[in-house]
Formats: sequence, structure tokens, C-alpha cells
Amino acid sequence: MKNIAFIVNPISGTKTKNRIAKLIRELLDPLQFAPTVVVTEYAGHATQLAQQFAMQEYYAVVAVGGDGTVNEVASGLIGTNTALGIIPNGSGNGFARHLDISTRMNRAVEMLNSSEIINVDYGMVNNQPFFSTCGVGFDAVVAQDFSDSSRGLKGYIQSIFKDLFQYKPETYHLKGNGIDLTTTAFLINFANAGQWGYDAYIAPKASVQDGWLDVAVVSEFPMVAAPGLALSLFTKNIDEKLHLNTLRAKELTLTRQSEGVAHIDGTPVTMPAQLHVKIVEDGLKVLVKKRF
Repeated sequence: MKNIAFIVNPISGTKTKNRIAKLIRELLDPLQFAPTVVVTEYAGHATQLAQQFAMQEYYAVVAVGGDGTVNEVASGLIGTNTALGIIPNGSGNGFARHLDISTRMNRAVEMLNSSEIINVDYGMVNNQPFFSTCGVGFDAVVAQDFSDSSRGLKGYIQSIFKDLFQYKPETYHLKGNGIDLTTTAFLINFANAGQWGYDAYIAPKASVQDGWLDVAVVSEFPMVAAPGLALSLFTKNIDEKLHLNTLRAKELTLTRQSEGVAHIDGTPVTMPAQLHVKIVEDGLKVLVKKRF
């Protein structure tokens, strides 16, 4: 019998969490798993809980929430033998979508019954872990506004249009792994996984198992190009656009003019002018759909 814990964020995303205990009782295989369900009470609580379960040698800890909840739980599991599971229940669910985990709660629970553990990479930015993406520029500003708005796709789109016509690109310097680039950019995104969420791909070729970060640099562009760029996020061909330069690196330093907002897996944070970003290979175990 495998001990498995479910850490539930009661305020993430737009869907209710009151069904999760019922779904676990009905759908989780009782011959395989002995479940424990806990609810977070404050920011950072999920990391503490995950660390405790890992110390107790649980088979897996399942994050029930969005990318922020996944980040907290995964941060408590890196470097341990306890695997991360995900039941996506947030606004974007980028990491779960990249791993082909259903955004329907019942199907995500059922998948646990026929899952396997794989090792994946994760990123670090100024010693803070990220698992999908982190970035600066326009997407970080949108993340900041989105955190203060109504959740869901509607709120996200409203945040984008609110900032699109007033955002001023910044000048950045990237250095490391043979890269020495100074550029004025609309945004710079460091991608371990390819998605922002909502099936929007900022780095369509990114892999969580290749030992590299895909660095997406979106340069300044005329507003007339904005609709085409936005559409390409959902058609997985943004890397073919003239205004996007995709680099690859294992470790590099980004320098901007001053401290400001960045995002870590979609959560806005204030960070200094200099960001040190690197990949950590095979540092996290994750439950995914059994392949064979």
C-alpha cells in the first residue's frame, strides 16, 4: 500500500475544491493507495506540508490547485524520493498541461491509478525554484495585474488588454553559455516547460527532460503585429515569428535597469535588477500517465 497525500489550495483558480475528497473516495484505487487530504492555510504552507510528507517517505504528494500551488508543493519535494502528482484546478495549469494531465478533476484522479514516476528538470532563479516558466517584462506585469483581478480566462484576457497599449519595453543584458546579448525586449521568458497555461505556448519545443532552458526573447514589435503574435501562442508556432528569438542555456544572468516585477510559474514577485537563472537536471520526481 502506497501512502499518498493531497494538498488542497482552497482559493486557487475558479473551480470548487469541495468535490476532491468525494472524488478520491470514489475514484482512487484503494488497493494501491492510502490517501491523506490536507488543506493549506497560508502562503508557503504547501511547501512545509510537502516537506513533512517527504520526510515520512510518502510515495507521492499531489498538488490540488494551479501553477502556484504546484510550485509550492514541488518546492518541498525537490531532491527527495517522493513524487509530485497534480490535480489541476487553477487558472492556467501550464505545468500540468505540458505533462498531459487532464484539467478535469475526475480524470486527473483516475490517472493516478495508472501512473508512473519520471524524473524531470526544474529551474532556479535567484535560488527560487520554478517548474514551468519564469520571466520578466510584459508577462510579469500581466501576472501582477491578474493576481489582483477576477480569476479565470476572462480575467487573464482583461489583464492583457489593460497592459498591452501602455507597457514600455525595457533593455536587458543576457550573459552565459556563449550568450552575450543586449536587447530591448517586450518580454523575456525562461522556459523549462513550454506553456504559460490555457494551451498558450511561449516555447513550443521546450522539454522538462532535456537539461536545457529555452529562453524566449520577444523583441519590440508594431501593434499591428500583436494579433498575429497572440494567435501563434495557441497554434504552437510562435517560435517561427520574426519578433521572437529563442535561445538555449543551462545557466545565465539577466541584468535590467532596476529591480522590478518578475513572475515565477505565473506568480508575480519583486526581484532585483540582476537575475541568475539555471537548470537543475533530474531534480524532481513526477507522476505521469503510464506510457506502456
